[in-house]
Amino acid sequence: MKKAQSLIAIFFLLFASVVKAQSYPTWTSAEMYQALRKLNVLGSVLYVAAHPDDENTRLITYLSKDRLYRTGYLSMTRGDGGQNLIGNEQGIELGLIRTQELLAARRVDGGEQFFTRAYDFGFSKNPEETFTKWDKEKILSDVVWVIRNFQPDIVITRFPTTGEGGHGHHTASAILANEAFKAAADPSRFPEQLKWVKPWQARCVLFNSFNFGGNNTITDDQLKVDVGGYNPLLGKSYGEIAAESRSQHKSQGFGVPASRGESYESFKTTAGTSPSKDIMDGIDLSWKRIEGGDKVAVSIDAITQSFDLLHPERSVPGLVKLYQQISGLKDGYWKAQKLKEVKELIAQCSGLFLEATTTEQFSVQTDSLRINMAFNNRQGVQAVLQTVNITDAFDSTLKVTLPKNRNIAFSRKLYVPVSNNITQPYWLANKMEEGYFNVNDQQLIGQPDVQPSYKMIALISIEGQDFRFERPVKYKFTDPVKGELYEPVVIVPKVLVSVDPPTVIRTAKETPEFAVTLKANKRMAAAPDARIELEAKLKPAVLRTGLPLLEKDYVVGYEAKVQDTISSDYRGVSVVTGGEVYNQGLRSIHYDHIPFIAYYKAAVLQTSFVDLKIVNKRIGYIVGAGDKVPASLEQMGYEVVMLGDKELSRINLQQFDAIISGVRAYNTNEWLNAYYDKLMKYVQEGGNLIVQYNTSSNVGPVKAKIGPYPFNISRTRVTDEKAEVTFVKPDHPVLNYPNKITQQDFAGWIQERSIYHGSDWDKNFETILTMHDPGEKADAGSLLIAKYGKGYFTYTGIVFFRELPAGVPGAYRLLANIIGLNRKKAF
Repeated sequence: MKKAQSLIAIFFLLFASVVKAQSYPTWTSAEMYQALRKLNVLGSVLYVAAHPDDENTRLITYLSKDRLYRTGYLSMTRGDGGQNLIGNEQGIELGLIRTQELLAARRVDGGEQFFTRAYDFGFSKNPEETFTKWDKEKILSDVVWVIRNFQPDIVITRFPTTGEGGHGHHTASAILANEAFKAAADPSRFPEQLKWVKPWQARCVLFNSFNFGGNNTITDDQLKVDVGGYNPLLGKSYGEIAAESRSQHKSQGFGVPASRGESYESFKTTAGTSPSKDIMDGIDLSWKRIEGGDKVAVSIDAITQSFDLLHPERSVPGLVKLYQQISGLKDGYWKAQKLKEVKELIAQCSGLFLEATTTEQFSVQTDSLRINMAFNNRQGVQAVLQTVNITDAFDSTLKVTLPKNRNIAFSRKLYVPVSNNITQPYWLANKMEEGYFNVNDQQLIGQPDVQPSYKMIALISIEGQDFRFERPVKYKFTDPVKGELYEPVVIVPKVLVSVDPPTVIRTAKETPEFAVTLKANKRMAAAPDARIELEAKLKPAVLRTGLPLLEKDYVVGYEAKVQDTISSDYRGVSVVTGGEVYNQGLRSIHYDHIPFIAYYKAAVLQTSFVDLKIVNKRIGYIVGAGDKVPASLEQMGYEVVMLGDKELSRINLQQFDAIISGVRAYNTNEWLNAYYDKLMKYVQEGGNLIVQYNTSSNVGPVKAKIGPYPFNISRTRVTDEKAEVTFVKPDHPVLNYPNKITQQDFAGWIQERSIYHGSDWDKNFETILTMHDPGEKADAGSLLIAKYGKGYFTYTGIVFFRELPAGVPGAYRLLANIIGLNRKKAF
């Protein structure tokens, strides 16, 4: 007893200040009332599509906030292969951003988020191509797993199985959903899952038909539902909420206006029993689904009718009895789900504040971390804090009564053993295949996000009933502009290793430099054998010995030259000290609209030999939506000057041998309209203007003239990175000077050849190449070149922004030739 009293004294002494914000979302009384009503609805819907931003947010909002169904969205991919409107992240980094944007969207529209292991490898024109990379059986098993876990009454697909969705991933998602509908109910399919789940038969699969992209799949005989209602509890229409949800997809530029008024969605049955009047025809959505559930429904009605918006805490005793009542029912899916909902309602109606935070974002292996815990029983319900533990790191028995609206807080310092794994998105923990992530833990499949590094688990007795509440431990800090903020806590190793640049191109005449940077996350005395190693084919090459004492947060860089065999290769870089090896670098992504993202990437130096000649030297680069082309240009030997609105307005463009616009520059920069005449004068007087791809979609449509002669931008693209390339004008300077371009220059490309080709071009444009995907006709719009006055203008959809960072030699050589077009050379 004395120990408990002394602990209470420590609680109040350590933290006297009032906690000013909450890391865990709190509800308004209207939201609590909405959640009470949802307790009496036992129905679930799973929406299925291919990418982030494919989902119908208006329908998801309607299903979750009007019909009050448990509503989920299963995205086959994390959107890794798309284009990035807000930065230069590509591939898995873009997938990390789009994952968080999806989670932000679900927080708005009320849905839940799931994924398969499929990797978005870029645009695919048909499902056959998609399945050559996705491993159909593997991804099908993921869809079955999500269905067996989520147990939807109905499955809704965004796209049809017949191809009108346009993208091969879209069609593949519908094919998988329809096949999984049957497979999920068949115990002979993926039986290894039955250790955790049971077979599940949904009632039907509905295709949510549409009229967009030039395809109208809506017919008069389809089932139609008005989803455009207004919710007075929320103060918004479902169209308004949906617009806010969809606008979370900022990296894709999917901000949309709010809509109001009636809005119909149409549905066509593609598997199972067809509904006639409502999508849930024939499905019991009441507590009659559970034996003995009738009495539960009566209890919920009584609590709902007596709910006091000004005093939600008065409903807590009834909710606790309801929890006990549901606990007595036979175990099953809906029992477990409704117990979670009731527990959350009890916490919200009680106004319970539970928080665990740190003042350091990074938790270092073999070091310690102080965690601050705070509790406040703001509405004064009968509550006793029984025990607290942090992910099994410690367990304290307290038995402290929580007084009304008083802050009780304490802190504990935890040792962080090496056995605590570094914080890494689970889908990136293992080396991935071309078309999917390798996830070995079955129970992780489908989960949307990284598990928190630490959890606080508090056992609190409310009205005599014990409840186990979990809260992620977060890093809390105050920004002088943004105020109090919360971010994830990241477990890091003692030493981080990074290589800059990660891709180094070499020529026969040059031995370029690269830097290895070490960052110590705790004080480390280097062992006698401490060294930096570069992996090599025969034996490691030692880059550096005699490493110094590394103080905490000490950063040291070492420069080295690439001088070994002239060949393309990947080499791991490691720090070895005292028998321990460190070879991970921490990458972070920061945007205001999503949480801080951290992930680890092995310290690898990619070296690529390029037989490269360049002419011209000084490049002006007009900033676009974000790409890594400028860094590649500098490696090629060019001097690069970044050009924005201010720079274009005041400087003389004739100082540049070439000007290159970044990807989607004309989509994202309306101010480029003002510089058309200046840019054309630059070309006319002998300059060289190179415009990389812009989109023809609704995402930032091109509003400016681009070239000296008219042309349009199409949606034509060549998605096969091995597609045949034909030289239409093999004698053209762009294929001959200063580098002789051959078919070998189109070997080893990644993801795709080109996107958003030019079309309907003026006769003054020359076409140099044709390329096409299998089964399609050749298209010449990937590279359009026009002589204008003394200079040159080029529009290209060739994906230099992907190939250059990947170290593809031919991409460097071809771009060097485009840059050299205005250099005089006789042919």
